[in-house]
Amino acid sequence: MICRISPETMARAAALLRAGNLVAFPTETVYGLGADALNPGAVRRIFEVKGRPATSPLIVHVHSIERARGLVRDWPENATRLAEKFWPGPLTLVLSKRPMVPDEVTAGLGTVGIRIPAHPVALELLRAAGTPVAAPSANRFTQLSPTTAQHVFDGLGDSVEIILDAGPCAVGIESTVLSLATAVPTLLRPGTISLAQLTDIVGRIEPAPPPVGAHTSPGQHLRHYQPRTRLIMTGPNPLPEGRGAYLRLPPDAGLAAACLYDKLHALDALNVDWIAVDPVPETREWDGVRDRLRRASAH
Repeated sequence: MICRISPETMARAAALLRAGNLVAFPTETVYGLGADALNPGAVRRIFEVKGRPATSPLIVHVHSIERARGLVRDWPENATRLAEKFWPGPLTLVLSKRPMVPDEVTAGLGTVGIRIPAHPVALELLRAAGTPVAAPSANRFTQLSPTTAQHVFDGLGDSVEIILDAGPCAVGIESTVLSLATAVPTLLRPGTISLAQLTDIVGRIEPAPPPVGAHTSPGQHLRHYQPRTRLIMTGPNPLPEGRGAYLRLPPDAGLAAACLYDKLHALDALNVDWIAVDPVPETREWDGVRDRLRRASAH
């Protein structure tokens, strides 16, 4: 059920989380499908509803740095510097976890991804619930991420007890994920916080190695973020026959990220044979959008 934000719906959503139920809620990146991160049974329900493999870990959302530090074994100086610069915001830090974080959240790994979302509704929900919230995007696994409450309902329907509707997400693609659990920080997923911004603070950053077994971060599957309609990156080869549509993105990387999924949802609803999009610039600020398009067009 989609619900507008009010004190009553926020209190109900917080109570549902504490009781082990699922709540879809807005963040600045995409809408998340949240469960009490310390309740293994509630976390397992996320995987059931999404059809998500257990090898793909979840990101834990908290409302304060203090709460984040309470979930991890080690909090390096780089974590402090990054959190002070980018939190609340679309940056997830991967750190060694404490035993209190269930293996269901982390795909059995000894690390956990954590962030503080920069959305007033998400922060209010986290404070009211009084527990960290594990939340991947609120959609079926590998499908388009939702940036509106209606996207969530169209994809998941009544399998979610409540969908908090606060309008469209401002950032529009998932968070940048950086691991600080490795000897040299490792970029596990690009996003709107660029590699250049991160290296300014932590220095050298390694690229993510190909995943083997449990993934170290969400968003590492080859096929991901996909519309039902075939997405084609234009190039030297001719487009296929049939009726198609074109995805046209703004020339600014941030604006392109903000509208990417919404435009793809709208084009997907046209029931055409294919959607075509031109390659985006090969510059650092476009890394997040380019990554999403690459995975969305993989077949």
